[in-house]
Amino acid sequence: MSDPFPGRANRIEALDALVKERILVLDGPAGTFIQAYNLDEAGYRGERFADWPQDIKGNNDILILSRPEIVEDLHNAYLAVGADIIETNTFSATTIAQADYAMEDLAYELNVEGARIARACADAAEGDQPRFVAGAIGPTNRTASISPDVNDPGKRNTSFDELRIAYGSAARGLLEGGADTLMIETIFDTLNAKAAIYGVCELFDELGYRVPIQLSVTITDQSGRTLSGQTTEAFWNAVRHAKPFSVGINCALGPDLMRPYVAEIARIADCAVSTYPNAGLPNAFGEYDETPDSMAGHIGEWSQSGLVNIVGGCCGATPDHIAALVEKVRGVSPRAPVELPPVMRLSGLEPFIRSA
Repeated sequence: MSDPFPGRANRIEALDALVKERILVLDGPAGTFIQAYNLDEAGYRGERFADWPQDIKGNNDILILSRPEIVEDLHNAYLAVGADIIETNTFSATTIAQADYAMEDLAYELNVEGARIARACADAAEGDQPRFVAGAIGPTNRTASISPDVNDPGKRNTSFDELRIAYGSAARGLLEGGADTLMIETIFDTLNAKAAIYGVCELFDELGYRVPIQLSVTITDQSGRTLSGQTTEAFWNAVRHAKPFSVGINCALGPDLMRPYVAEIARIADCAVSTYPNAGLPNAFGEYDETPDSMAGHIGEWSQSGLVNIVGGCCGATPDHIAALVEKVRGVSPRAPVELPPVMRLSGLEPFIRSA
């Protein structure tokens, strides 16, 4: 089967060329933008879900169907300040995550419509500057590696196959809606990510065409490890078989604390490197203190140091932060992917490399 979006192959080719020419800018978070609307329960429900039998406040993804004008405003705000890549508002649009709201049957529609809205906004903003849509696939609210019960270390509340099916379905919807890439992001459990990669690759085999895969891991604190315990290099060894278009780090840390882990992934990745940190860590009031200028200062230094190819913002970032990044990386040469010798690279919690 050929790709039903003839223009997608051309955009993917353009994206591959552009990431070698300059540093690309990703958008900022959906959550921070949506919070500014101060939506109540009725605000989330809209007309379509006015009679839904349980509360859905906080389900930002459902706004794709109940308040699409807000999602359009989200994408247009980041496009207006110069973002090259926007992510779909589908971070939690899996059957697993939507089950919290008894909306799992809507997950596929959320991905299709979320990608369709983002695609329409990107196309309208394109002009002389290509704009790309990354289909966002979040980690779900379950983990395949960690027990939810401290008294039962072997217990799991999901399985590899359940995750694989959920991720594959989400990816199918995103491609149907017109996404250019698939962004498996905010990875806190590498086993979840491997299930997502497996589900996506199964889908590619079925469809007969591929799109670029982007991976973004979360280093949860200054221990330098994911929630499931892996170091940055161990994570990369575990997922590099997917041959992603980009790999990087997002969320959990502000730019001041994230730099050493960005430098580590830049040292070892043979693909593009992305980063989109939080605007600092939440203060006592739950707010983020990194200003657009201070955040751009950090990421500007990373850019000048040759660490990154794609930059953006996560929790707490706003269109003003993204605008500052656009200006800061303008004219800065992108990082060149490394070429590592072909040796065996394995991973547990730590990397294991067998020299030739």
